[in-house]
Amino acid sequence: MLSRGRWPKVQLSTASSLRHVASVSSVSTSSPIPKLNEIDTKWTQRWRQESPDGSLHPAKHTTPKDAPPFYALSMFPYPSGNLHLGHQRVYTISDVIARFKRMKGYNVIHPMGWDAFGLPAENAAVERGINPAVWTELNVEKMKEQMHLMLADFDWEREVNTSSPDYYKWTQKIFTLLFEKGLAYRMGAEINWDPVDQTVLANEQVDAEGKSWRSGAKVEKRNLEQWFIGITKYAEELQEDLKHLDQWPDKVKAMQKHWIGSSHGAEISFPTSDNSPITVFTSRPDTLFSVQFVAVALNHPLATEAAAKDPKLAEFIADAKENDDPTTKDGYLLSEIRASIPIDVNGDKQKTFDVPVYVAPYVLGTYGHGAVMGCPAHDERDFDFWKLHNPAIPPVQTVGSADLDRAQESKEIFTEKTGKLYTSSVLPNGLDSLGVFAGLTSQDAGEKIMDALEQHNAGGRSTQFKIRDWLISRQRYWGAPIPIIHCDSCGPVAVPDKDLPVLLPKIEGESFGKGNPLSKIDSFVNTPCPSCGNDAKRDTDTMDTFIDSSWYFFRYTDPKNENKIFDCEKASKHMPVDLYIGGVEHAILHLLYSRFVANSLVTVACGMVRSGRMSQLKNWLLKVWFMEKHLLIPKMAGF
Repeated sequence: MLSRGRWPKVQLSTASSLRHVASVSSVSTSSPIPKLNEIDTKWTQRWRQESPDGSLHPAKHTTPKDAPPFYALSMFPYPSGNLHLGHQRVYTISDVIARFKRMKGYNVIHPMGWDAFGLPAENAAVERGINPAVWTELNVEKMKEQMHLMLADFDWEREVNTSSPDYYKWTQKIFTLLFEKGLAYRMGAEINWDPVDQTVLANEQVDAEGKSWRSGAKVEKRNLEQWFIGITKYAEELQEDLKHLDQWPDKVKAMQKHWIGSSHGAEISFPTSDNSPITVFTSRPDTLFSVQFVAVALNHPLATEAAAKDPKLAEFIADAKENDDPTTKDGYLLSEIRASIPIDVNGDKQKTFDVPVYVAPYVLGTYGHGAVMGCPAHDERDFDFWKLHNPAIPPVQTVGSADLDRAQESKEIFTEKTGKLYTSSVLPNGLDSLGVFAGLTSQDAGEKIMDALEQHNAGGRSTQFKIRDWLISRQRYWGAPIPIIHCDSCGPVAVPDKDLPVLLPKIEGESFGKGNPLSKIDSFVNTPCPSCGNDAKRDTDTMDTFIDSSWYFFRYTDPKNENKIFDCEKASKHMPVDLYIGGVEHAILHLLYSRFVANSLVTVACGMVRSGRMSQLKNWLLKVWFMEKHLLIPKMAGF
């Protein structure tokens, strides 16, 4: 057992041990059975009295400050009011390891806090007609008492609560730093709308069936002005830094790698008959000469412009958005527009305008440039689409197996990435000539095609990422207000540091209703512009709660600081986190966002840290072990 104090050293011979057992047996028949809860109460009270900070470890404060540091971190809970077995499992693991490390002479920090903002508290408050802050505070007290009953030895002097103004002041400061560096921006966009919770969802909060991660409602698409964080600017770093996380579970790294989704290939600009080039990204430039159509997304500028003149197209787009079926192969032919493959088989520039252009729901407007080049012979989706719309025209094959015999036996479609370019002398539906590209491997042909595209300013090498910028706007009350003021003269202006935090107004549950509660409070909305002094309006959205949890482990190192997000000296002493324990369901959202914030803080660090320790800051941020040497995901039911 890992004791909280020191046990007396006792040595007994076998005989004395047996006599002791006999004695205990005889006494137990005549003595009252001790009540374990009374023993527990007695000793926990004594341990807390002995400790200057009320800890369950009376000698914790005697650890030398220069002892080697150890940071044991459990993912902090949402204060629902009740701990469950998953909490106990996680906290038991961290508690045991923290105690063991203290006994080994380490200067351990083992903090706890509350991920307190979010929809559940707001919904509960609406039902009860109270402010979410009241509900949250009651739940925090209940859960702290439950943790005390578990005898978990947390460093309560480091406690943080994301819904406390003392905490979300610094969440807002991080936002303004990102805003000043161009990493936080507002734009109109098609968003995921939860019709039950009446709020926006990030892409990561919509499951594979198109349903909200929390309410389970079928997510709708809407166009709204929203705030985004430019996580895509760090996509390459986030991908590369996974290589440094050699003690993270492979499963977690694989999930993040898949979500970031890097793809190397080419951007190709297809000239069109109406002088509106269509740019596509493809990971298979070697298949360029098999292109038989170009398809654009429903929200592509070309589709929008055409729909303004074509009522049937406008109706097609509206129906497709309502059905929102990503597997559909429906399409609408833009009869007035034709595209051209930008180079010929000799690598020269060409404009032949013989490629049809479709508007197709299966093309994602959020990936690449919202357009694809259709190669029915070398892509299954393109094949299905072409077969539906042009059943009498066979797919044009230009790539086949590197094995000549296999290539000659090729049927309609070949999707392997390692092949060879052949003419109709080998492939049954091939071209008569492939010029300078004939006989090249897919790799070599792709490189040569990209060289030609770059030579004619018609495209070139490119890397695309599946990850999208982080949508953080939420049309709810119980979250950190976005610290921006909208002025007709100055545009969006960050709230000055002296005016942070932007406090949530105190309102009762019955005031919420549906929609955005803050937009209905004139005293909150109307405010002077901090730049010019004219009448202006506050932003009425609140931040996604994953913003709050993306940096809390930093704040634990310096939780009482009233002047900085955290002190670099104190943070450097304890970072990186040595052990992080939590559920694998946080592998993409929380852990990826946390890595991003760690990286982005380097970008804005000069405005945040004045200690002159930039080299050390970069050592544990820019190198990004994500602040964890070990990441432990307990194997539990449902994880």
